[in-house]
Amino acid sequence: MFKTRCISAVFLVIIALVTLLMGGPVLALTLYAISMIAFFELARACKIHTQVKCNALEAICYLAITVYYGMMYAYLDDTLFVPWLIVFFFAVLFVYVFSFPKFTANQIMAAYFCVLYAPVMFSFIYKIRQTSYGIYLVWMVFVASWVSDTFAYLTGMLFGRHKLAPVLSPKKSIEGSIGGIVGSALAGMLFGYFFGLKIQQGNAMIFICGIIGAVGSVISQLGDLAASAIKRNHEMKDYGKLIPGHGGIMDRFDSVIVTAPMIYFLVIYLIH
Repeated sequence: MFKTRCISAVFLVIIALVTLLMGGPVLALTLYAISMIAFFELARACKIHTQVKCNALEAICYLAITVYYGMMYAYLDDTLFVPWLIVFFFAVLFVYVFSFPKFTANQIMAAYFCVLYAPVMFSFIYKIRQTSYGIYLVWMVFVASWVSDTFAYLTGMLFGRHKLAPVLSPKKSIEGSIGGIVGSALAGMLFGYFFGLKIQQGNAMIFICGIIGAVGSVISQLGDLAASAIKRNHEMKDYGKLIPGHGGIMDRFDSVIVTAPMIYFLVIYLIH
């Protein structure tokens, strides 16, 4: 299992390197594909997808995701986001009303949530990449999630004594959580040092990227626990089997999903 996880991780890193460095349509299409898969995994978990065929509610959601990514690529600003939210809301209500009682209110609300939770949140990786210095700053998403996970795991193994969320995730400890935050902050500071040299802004970037790393780690851990809560609510071990040794897209990117929007806003307000 460990060997399988390592091989899968190497492939994920290679894909991330290629798509993030290329940016533009390659990154947008990659995120779109990942978002569609993530929505399918969530739809199955939340009992929106209940048959072999795609139902009307799922079809509306897939269409909404496609329109959203088309808008994001064509218009990088968010002027059409609220109109999209409202039109999508009415489209979901239309399906609910005119197919009643095929879908329950819980399924309708879950469908709306699932589109916002994964596909929309994933899109912030592209938004970060399109900012000034985005080719560098986009990596802070992974510093604040994957590096945080690694430090939290190692610190928890060595010093973990007090449970962070004993009912939801008994193996996670407060000490591990703190280790993840500190490790992510330190990794952010190291990143900020080299990034500061690149843009000739010196020590300022060390401090700013350290803050981004620490805040991102907190949000990353929250995202990890939230994804676990959904699985426990629906008595699932993994969201899928797409990535050998890791599970599905939602299993591997649960922390990245929620970290990306936070990193985007921190980058906009602290650096730009």
